[in-house]
Amino acid sequence: MASVTIDLWHTLIYLEPEDEEAYMQAQVSIATEVLASSPRRPGASGSTREELERAFEREYARAVAESGQGHTVTPAEQLERAARSTGRDASPDRYLRGLAEEIDRLPFERAPRAFGFLDALKGDGYHLGLISNTVGEPGRFLRPVLERMGFQPYFETYVFSDEHPWTKPSPEIFRAALAGLGDPPDRAVHIGDGWSDVEGAKRAGLRAAILYTELNHYGARYKELFLPPGWDRPETEHVAANLEEALTEIRGLLPAV
Repeated sequence: MASVTIDLWHTLIYLEPEDEEAYMQAQVSIATEVLASSPRRPGASGSTREELERAFEREYARAVAESGQGHTVTPAEQLERAARSTGRDASPDRYLRGLAEEIDRLPFERAPRAFGFLDALKGDGYHLGLISNTVGEPGRFLRPVLERMGFQPYFETYVFSDEHPWTKPSPEIFRAALAGLGDPPDRAVHIGDGWSDVEGAKRAGLRAAILYTELNHYGARYKELFLPPGWDRPETEHVAANLEEALTEIRGLLPAV
């Protein structure tokens, strides 16, 4: 048998750039409100709302940078770090509750022809796993989104980085997914839209990584944080402009049986 692991954001689901921008600003606003309404720790100096906002933005950016090194910093840890740096006694649970409410309102879209792509892979006999770097939101908030959008029947395993010590491009997160699928790395192909997908699959020894470019229209803040120079167009010989091309690539690289 053979496995296909698939990225989530900008591969299976996406937000329009203006919605993605608004969502990322909402993350900052929710965190800032939690910090501003939390008591100061003994001896801590006061901070303006703008300083609290900048503190969380720094920790979010640090978490993104650490994810590029393969290390997880969960959304709760980001809020905790910002609270420590500003001397606030803030509850990560309050931040997560606000984040959950925001995610419930998001107008997620499916990738074009996503179900046809997944139906074809399942029909061929591939095992399917999802691997997602969840820097901005916990995977447990995305599971019901995926269920509502109709993805649940296709996947044998979900691997969200906030539930593990690693992010893509760490090979360990790919190995965790393959352990759930029962296939070795040389019997697996990964598809995703970014550098961490291509680099991580290479480090994990997968048969190949396919760079998917159909949904590479990003919000400005997302692009600034997640696609710094050198990450916006990773080098790979396998590139798919749509999921039909990705299916052809997968079948050519690694027949299911």
